[in-house]
Amino acid sequence: MKPEILCEKDGYAIRFGVPEDAENYYLQGFGTFDPEIARLTGSKSYYAREEVIPFFMHSLTDQSRRFFLVIDPNGKIIGESVINEIDRDLRCANFRICLFHPEKLGKGIGTWVTKFTRDYAFEVLHLHRLELDVFSFNPRAKAVYEKAGFCIEGVRREAIWDGEKYADDILMSILEDEWKAIKAKG
Repeated sequence: MKPEILCEKDGYAIRFGVPEDAENYYLQGFGTFDPEIARLTGSKSYYAREEVIPFFMHSLTDQSRRFFLVIDPNGKIIGESVINEIDRDLRCANFRICLFHPEKLGKGIGTWVTKFTRDYAFEVLHLHRLELDVFSFNPRAKAVYEKAGFCIEGVRREAIWDGEKYADDILMSILEDEWKAIKAKG
């Protein structure tokens, strides 16, 4: 059975992962993880298959997260978007996104995926608050989040080591009423 496409744009698709994606998720993403993408997202530069595959499989059924894959026009997994740490009582969650390959950056894919995930958080999960953090040395991502309506609410000064110097961890969020205002504008 083919996985349901949740959203499409210019041949790219967003869908939930399925167990059959596990090997490609590793091979097309974390098995060849780009060092600059790792730096920008605060990830390790190397992941073993033995840690990625079980994590992927667990993510498919973990009720505290929604795990989306980003698929390119050729069917290749090029990224992920995740709503995690879902707190149903407080109606809040964390958001993270990663496009695995640098050549996919700067093409509007991240903005499209971020807006889709934001909308899913409020329309489907009925959240009140969606939050994230972004590093000060990743201004492109910060601009994407601002474009999607996220506001800066705090800065953890010099909380991240960027290989040569300390950098800030910027905390951002969007609230349900802010999202409704964005949607009302069209």
